[in-house]
Amino acid sequence: MAVSESYREFVLEQLGRVTPVTGKSMFGGVGIYAQGLFFALIAEDRLYFKVDDTTRPDFEQLGMEPFRPFGEDSAMGYYEVPGDVVEDPVRLTAWMKKAIDVAAKARIKKKKAVKQ
Repeated sequence: MAVSESYREFVLEQLGRVTPVTGKSMFGGVGIYAQGLFFALIAEDRLYFKVDDTTRPDFEQLGMEPFRPFGEDSAMGYYEVPGDVVEDPVRLTAWMKKAIDVAAKARIKKKKAVKQ
């Protein structure tokens, strides 16, 4: 899951134009946080956003693939972001907002599950 320093800097700069973000190295990749929420990651010089059932179709319609760190049977709740979205501030803002919202909903759901 190696990430080149130049790609890491590029992605964090692009995302940072929308809202403040931080990147933390993890398992050879980079976890990306905004508003205290883990909403994106970089692996193999590809950016992935957190998805749910409502946002996944946006990615699938464009032929984007899920993050699979351990092979075909290990898809996680993150999908690759199209390169043209990363380079377009207007589109990136909309896609990022959705990913952050998905992360926020997941956090609320997790907290509710812990309380039960």
